[in-house]
Amino acid sequence: MRKFYVRGKKKDLRSLRDRNEREASMRITGGEFLGRTLKVPRDAVRPTAERVREALFSILAHRGAIDGARVLDVFAGSGALGLEALSRGAASALFVEKSRSVAHTLGENVAALGLAARARIVQRDAALALRALAGEPFDLCFIDPPYASGLAAESLASLASGGRLSSRAVLVAESDRRHAPGPIAGLTLALERSYGDTLISLYVLTKSTADDGDTRA
Repeated sequence: MRKFYVRGKKKDLRSLRDRNEREASMRITGGEFLGRTLKVPRDAVRPTAERVREALFSILAHRGAIDGARVLDVFAGSGALGLEALSRGAASALFVEKSRSVAHTLGENVAALGLAARARIVQRDAALALRALAGEPFDLCFIDPPYASGLAAESLASLASGGRLSSRAVLVAESDRRHAPGPIAGLTLALERSYGDTLISLYVLTKSTADDGDTRA
């Protein structure tokens, strides 16, 4: 069968198809925005799987680490981790994302959820952004860089030495099982969980570096 296209329409259809192929979606798994979808650029990020995110936030809720927390989401991508935290009761979130196009999608997710007053996006390289952090210390930090990049350990070390963490801070690093962040000066590994090839590592400040000596989260 021969196919006929109105002039200009074929290109429009191809652009729409390409855009759809570049974007996927995922859902918020709990809290105020349970079930709401988030845009995820397929060609630029590796979002945390919903089942891993749900398990992670169950652990964080049990530790009392979410309610009222000031959140930092580094290598934020679609913002799924930080937005999930806001949905579940965190007070505010700062998102750091280097890619302009991904940061734009993240901004769309923030706007769609009506969270502009509680969220700020910094479109900058993570290492530079971490050195320039200012304001209130963070209570909950998510670090989810490209696997095997070594950036998880680097970012954890930067946060541990930068004075930007509250005494109750919990830091969450996502990596693959073959490239765990390992020991970090000033931090104590509180918990590790594997979900397939994904490794979730939770760190807290060591007692000697916590302001009040209380590292429980």
